[in-house]
Amino acid sequence: MDKESVVKILYEIAVLLELSGENPFKSRAYETAARSLERATENISQLVKEGTIFQLPGIGAAIGKKIKTLVETGRLEYYENLKASTPPGHLEMLKIPGLGPKKIRTLYQALGITTIGELEYACRENRLLTLPGFGSKTQENILKGIERVKQYQSRRLYVEALEEAQRISASLREKINLPVTIAGSLRRGAETVKDIDLLVASENPGEVGEIFSRLDSIETVTAHGDTKVSVILKSGINADLRIVTHEEYPYALHHFTGSREHNTALRSRARDLGFKMNEYGLLHGEEKIICHGEEEIFSHLHLPYIPPELRENMGEIEAAERGELPSLVEEKDIRGILHIHSNFSDGTLSIEEIALIARQMGYSYIGITDHSQSAYYAGGLKKEAIIEQARVINTLNEKMAPFRIFMGIEADILPDGSLDYEEEILAQFDFVIAAVHSHFQMKEGEMTERIKRALRHPYTTILAHPTGRLLLSREPYEVNMGEVMAQAAAYRKAIELNANPYRLDLSWRNCIHAKKMGVKIAINPDIHDLAGFQYLSLGVKIARKGWLEKSDCLNCLEAEELLAFFKKSRGN
Repeated sequence: MDKESVVKILYEIAVLLELSGENPFKSRAYETAARSLERATENISQLVKEGTIFQLPGIGAAIGKKIKTLVETGRLEYYENLKASTPPGHLEMLKIPGLGPKKIRTLYQALGITTIGELEYACRENRLLTLPGFGSKTQENILKGIERVKQYQSRRLYVEALEEAQRISASLREKINLPVTIAGSLRRGAETVKDIDLLVASENPGEVGEIFSRLDSIETVTAHGDTKVSVILKSGINADLRIVTHEEYPYALHHFTGSREHNTALRSRARDLGFKMNEYGLLHGEEKIICHGEEEIFSHLHLPYIPPELRENMGEIEAAERGELPSLVEEKDIRGILHIHSNFSDGTLSIEEIALIARQMGYSYIGITDHSQSAYYAGGLKKEAIIEQARVINTLNEKMAPFRIFMGIEADILPDGSLDYEEEILAQFDFVIAAVHSHFQMKEGEMTERIKRALRHPYTTILAHPTGRLLLSREPYEVNMGEVMAQAAAYRKAIELNANPYRLDLSWRNCIHAKKMGVKIAINPDIHDLAGFQYLSLGVKIARKGWLEKSDCLNCLEAEELLAFFKKSRGN
């Protein structure tokens, strides 16, 4: 191993020791050794061979032997073990400005944070505000640092890519005075996105492409052709603009929306019907079929319009052929929001502020679900706080009728599957959202039984974020969702589609299975602050992708119907 590689490992050992909470003198010893070796002008192999490595300042017997092992064998068991015992995300977190090993260790010890994604989620939920050495300014700076790190990621959360796509579309639209359409995986509602696809119909493609390439939000132009311009935005996201004629636009919109699998299946159907189909048009022999929209393309193929969210070649073409496409849920169908944290736990808004905002947005009810006592890190409610919250909610219900505030709780599912309040306390709530917030490393059988037991609890109403995933940062824990959904169906419990953009859990794929089993889905934005109200539209998008209809969604019920469901889920 060469000197540069050895120096790098010594520095990394110093950091790993600090992350693990080792004696700071030990960490500094490796830093000193790394600097000493860095300054040495002799060949490192010669230093080791002659034994003069031990004569360099700051390199004693123990560290010298490790350097010798690295040079001679190319590996060091001590380093490998140290690295294996450290969450890999902690090294990645060091890229965030102002976040050193001590703060990372505090985050790990207090909140169990192991990745940048988990850290961002914790910041969004204001979990850092009460930690020693942290505060609102530190939390804000960490979020800014995370954004800088993200510029170099290959995939982005749906909501991040959508915001960028909307900004750049608006900028281009303002300059060319033509509609700009967002296509690709964003239009289909993919949970994570690799790039942005934009489409414009214009008879002057060169002019439109030139204007697009000069937009302020663009960092680099990577390709500039007659009808396609590819760029990298300043945020680090790749974007493609395709410019087609007005006649080509409907076909291009369908083609560049995708998915590839859907397009392949539809082209096969077109061939069977005697058509040829591509991104430029629909041909019947030599005749070019003129279509003024996607609806007409589907109509020529003897199909009703298939919404973009369903275009994954997962049975949508066959369902369309049979006339069995679902009437997908829409935002206007949502009557209320059921997963909201107030300033009684880790939310930033008071219950009255939340209720006023929700009523102004046109909802007829909300469900307050602050954290339960086990979630001490999030200000989980003790018995006294529950009594006070009930008083506040009762007063507001009298004041704001017919608007309704349901009193709920997000209760922790303990490792044995029990909930973390006694039944006499749980009985005081209108509904209970049960959630796994700890012990994610359980084996599949144990985790599955843990959640199934929670679903058998008479006071459980809804299972929250059922797989525990955080998109792009934490894999789902091992759980058999087929068994979990079957249990929910058997005990008349609902499952949450958590609409927080970091979760989107239940996944749209599992929504399809839950629907078939008759399980009601609660589209919940998991609100902690004002921005959280915007997540509901994302939840509806994912619900649509999961083939859900109004009748499948719990919070499409009117308040009295919902109350009846709550009682029924308890066996009443």
